[in-house]
Amino acid sequence: MIIYIRKKSIGLVLGCVVLLFACLFGYEAMSNFSVTVSTEITNWGLSFRENGKAPVGNATARALKEYNAYYVGDDDEKVIYLTFDAGFENGYTEKILDTLKKHDVKAAFFLVGHYLEEEPLIVKRMVEEGHIVGNHTYHHPDMSKISDMESFKKELVSMEELYKQITGQDLSKYYRPPQGKFNENNLIMANDLGYKTIFWSLAYVDWYTDKQPTKEQAFNKLVPRIHPGAVLLLHSTSKTNSEILDELLTKYKEEGYIFKTLDDLTGTVRTE
Repeated sequence: MIIYIRKKSIGLVLGCVVLLFACLFGYEAMSNFSVTVSTEITNWGLSFRENGKAPVGNATARALKEYNAYYVGDDDEKVIYLTFDAGFENGYTEKILDTLKKHDVKAAFFLVGHYLEEEPLIVKRMVEEGHIVGNHTYHHPDMSKISDMESFKKELVSMEELYKQITGQDLSKYYRPPQGKFNENNLIMANDLGYKTIFWSLAYVDWYTDKQPTKEQAFNKLVPRIHPGAVLLLHSTSKTNSEILDELLTKYKEEGYIFKTLDDLTGTVRTE
């Protein structure tokens, strides 16, 4: 009992020292040391400091890469990596796919089990048109609360199996944590399962179906904050996104941006 109390005291002191260091030297310096200070829930977060520049994440790109995790690309080339999250179909994905085809842009769609069950034809279209389908877990749980490999693996493998049944192909080994909730152990388990964890460097509040942003609100977030190496997250359930995507992609191209895929971001070489 005495030893246990002493360990807790040491942990408390260390925690205070870490907090003091962060206050004195800034969050960006702090984030160079580790992805997370514990196995507790960590919400992926960004700090935008200058328009046109990549934001600072609550873990550095260098630290994340140790776990085959990414949130931003290189800052020396005007490249955008376009990704979508979809927990269900809200009637807008077909229009989004039409726009992507018009602009010859390949995106990544992070899907859940419900989407595969209900919309196999749209999933097949994504694949046929050259888009990446990534793993957003089967049930969209808070993965940071899952500490054992068996349960973590089941959420990902269940997606792989159903995707294989639908498309006849293997699911791409890209994983996006639901709601951006993760911890260091999650990153380790995903990496051990052969997955690359994909966060994002630009997003906006577009997921409330009954409170959609206006075009002006969307553009005020998505245009000034675009930056070289941006991993852009949009929700395909958004009516606004379906309506602005054509103009948005046009604006990005006019600013000199090109679009690449997560394979380019991570250096993945496909053999199929």
